[in-house]
Parts: sequence; structure tokens; C-alpha cells
Amino acid sequence: GIGAAWLEKGHAYVQANIRGGGEYGPRWHQAALKEKRSKAYEDFEAVARDLISRGVTSPAKLGCQGGSNGGLLTGNMLARHSGLFGAIVCQVPLLDMRRFHKLLAGASWMGEYGDPDTDDWSFLQRYSPYHNLDEATAYPPILVTTSTRDDRVHPGHARKMVHKLLELGKGPSTHYYENIEGGHGGAADNKQRAFMSTLAYAFLERTLAGAAAGGKKVEL
Repeated sequence: GIGAAWLEKGHAYVQANIRGGGEYGPRWHQAALKEKRSKAYEDFEAVARDLISRGVTSPAKLGCQGGSNGGLLTGNMLARHSGLFGAIVCQVPLLDMRRFHKLLAGASWMGEYGDPDTDDWSFLQRYSPYHNLDEATAYPPILVTTSTRDDRVHPGHARKMVHKLLELGKGPSTHYYENIEGGHGGAADNKQRAFMSTLAYAFLERTLAGAAAGGKKVEL
């Protein structure tokens, strides 16, 4: 877990309670629905800027991690290329907002995001990471993970995103792992969960810290 894998090594962890979540009740959640969705990403970036301005960290040492809807969040942290993050972990993510409603459980989320087959696409495209990648942009290293058997968010989201990054020449900074089991949780049992957690933290440590405690380089 985060204790042994991250905190015990002297690294810091921050939980960002951004608009769109349920932490502070319905109004907090509704503040980032549909055309207001970008407020969630602005909040997340504001937390990052605050950590940097107070000297807690620097962009080169700051990473972010999120799965499912949190994968959409971290996918946007990549696509918005704010220069705030040195590494990104994007797990079982939702990334193609043009076709999300046609894949698996996606149609049930239109109340949250909107219907891309209507005029809603005018705002949906602004936070569709897959559609906002740019060849000229230097993106931070990213690890994208998914599950072949995800029955909630189709693994096609992750696959398409990684394929496009590779097409844009971002291969050296793009990392991908697909577990063949596990459903939307990304792992079928505790052993697989431990492996997926270790994979994410090893990536973050290698990218942000350069080496593990004791001077040993972390290998993926």
C-alpha cells in the first residue's frame, strides 16, 4: 500500500478534494457536471500550484494518480500540459469522450458528462484527453494501465490513448500495462492488486525520485 510503497521512503502524499466529488455533498458534486466539468481539473491544478508555491514540491517531483473517472482526471492532466507534473499514472481510464456512451456502461454516465451525439460535444471535446493530444507538446512520462476484462470502462479507452501517443512520437515517455484479468478493479486477487500497486509506485519513484531508497534504481 501507500505506506510501505511511498510514505515510509520519505515521500509525501496529498489527497485533493476537488469539485465533482461527493466529499461535501450534492452541491459539491453538481458544481462540476457536464459543461462545468473543467472546474474539477482547474481545482486539481490549483492544488498542484499551491504545493509548488509553498515549496512542498516542484513540478519535476510532483506526480498524480487516478483510476476510472480519476483516470479521466489524470488523462486531462496530461492533455492540458500545464507543466505541473513530472509523472502521471492513469488507471482503467475513461479517455475518449466522443464514444464513451457506446461502450459498456458508458451510456449510464451521460447524466454526469453529457451526450456527445448532441450539442454537448461542444464542451465534451474540451475535456476529452484522446482528442486533445498534440504532436508538438512535450508530455511528462505516463503509465497507463487497464484490464482486458474491465466490464465498466472499456479497455479500448486506454489502448487508443497509448496508440495515439505512440503515433505522435511519444513512445519514450509512454508506458502501458494491461492485465488480462480483474474487471474494473484492474486485478483479480490480492497478489495481482499488490503487483499493480507496486507497478504504479515503482514508476512514480523511478520517474520522480530517480532511485529507490538506498541508492538502488527501480526497474519496471
